[in-house]
Amino acid sequence: MIEIVAVEALDIRFPTSKTLDGSDAMNPNPDYSAAVCILKTSVDGLDGHGMTFTIGRGTEICVAAIEALTPFVIGLKLEDIQADMAAFVRRMTGDSQLRWLGPEKGVVHLAAAAVINAVWDLWARAAEKPVWRLISEMEADDIVGLIDFRHIHDVLSPEEARAILADRRAGRAERIAKMQREGLAAYTTSAGWLGYDDDKIRRLCREAVSAGWNALKFKVGMDAAQNLKRCRIAREELGPGRRLMIDANQVWEVGEAITHVRHVAETSPWWIEEPISPDDILGHRKVADAVRPIRVATGEHCQNRVMFKQFLEADAIDVVQIDACRLAGLNENIAVMLMAAKFNKPVCPHAGGVGLCEYVQHLGAIDLIAIGGAREDRMVEFAGHLHEHFRDPVDVHDGVYWPTNNPGFSVAFLAESIATYRYPNGSYWRAALRA
Repeated sequence: MIEIVAVEALDIRFPTSKTLDGSDAMNPNPDYSAAVCILKTSVDGLDGHGMTFTIGRGTEICVAAIEALTPFVIGLKLEDIQADMAAFVRRMTGDSQLRWLGPEKGVVHLAAAAVINAVWDLWARAAEKPVWRLISEMEADDIVGLIDFRHIHDVLSPEEARAILADRRAGRAERIAKMQREGLAAYTTSAGWLGYDDDKIRRLCREAVSAGWNALKFKVGMDAAQNLKRCRIAREELGPGRRLMIDANQVWEVGEAITHVRHVAETSPWWIEEPISPDDILGHRKVADAVRPIRVATGEHCQNRVMFKQFLEADAIDVVQIDACRLAGLNENIAVMLMAAKFNKPVCPHAGGVGLCEYVQHLGAIDLIAIGGAREDRMVEFAGHLHEHFRDPVDVHDGVYWPTNNPGFSVAFLAESIATYRYPNGSYWRAALRA
């Protein structure tokens, strides 16, 4: 029996604000960070690692929330969690007192994602499989048993979910083999951060094209002339055959979004991402109606499956951008992937942050193999920063992900990276805070 005997919560921060990596219209100087959850077990050498992504100040609040959830996991046996994973998730997200801080949103939900994903990492390590394969090899009834269907029954019933999964059963082995031969389709954000000047954008575009990328995303903001200039540079360098996507990071009002997107329409963006407040479902519908055939993409700040249900019902988005730790971990993401499959919307996981690429290679593979079942219009985001700090960093080359075959969920930090960047007592931060 594998018992969880202790939980360690860590605040890890990287000084990316110094290079403006990750900069966008809403977040001009982020320090990419992670609130980390490590589940210690009764078996020597077998731990579970999870994290939630933040951008600096406030990471300590997520760490405190992880610590608040530890009474719900310490003393549990992995085998008991596996027997009813949906019930475990409901306990993590439905405590009668902690729910007051949500419910199912905000800091507690981010912390729940770190803990739930750490359980998945533990499960996969115990099974000696990567998470994507662990899920992809499950039977339909087992996957349905992972999901909390509260508040989404009217759109996705367990019976409908089971039917989608059973339908995807055919050809599953072939899809796995093809993914391992050809990789998982991806796009890169690394050339288009808002803080980069024109020369750097042009150079990075050329490097991306030379490296085999066929889809790139660029940040846009409030300056219409600058947006058009950046998009024209990108289109010149990408040529007509590659996809250009733009991301406003919530900075516009509804009318502004429509105006700004139309202003750059000559450059043929494939989607506009987060044009307005991520909570404004009906506003997204207005933008979508006005700018299609340019697609509207959102979801990285969508706080739970209920909001995704409404976005899909309202036909307010064209591309579903799940995030590995904005929702309550893998289980809630599977629920959203199933709803997207029902509405025939492509899933393109968000990964603009430390550890997210490592996470979402698994989500993209699960959707391709077990849920969506198709490669068309599905891409996983890639940002080329900070992968060197993980034990199992992503393998991305020739414009695609090559999903890991190593056991786990891939977000365990190297011990030396923890020693250096743990806040505030890691060696980097001790020196930086004294300066």
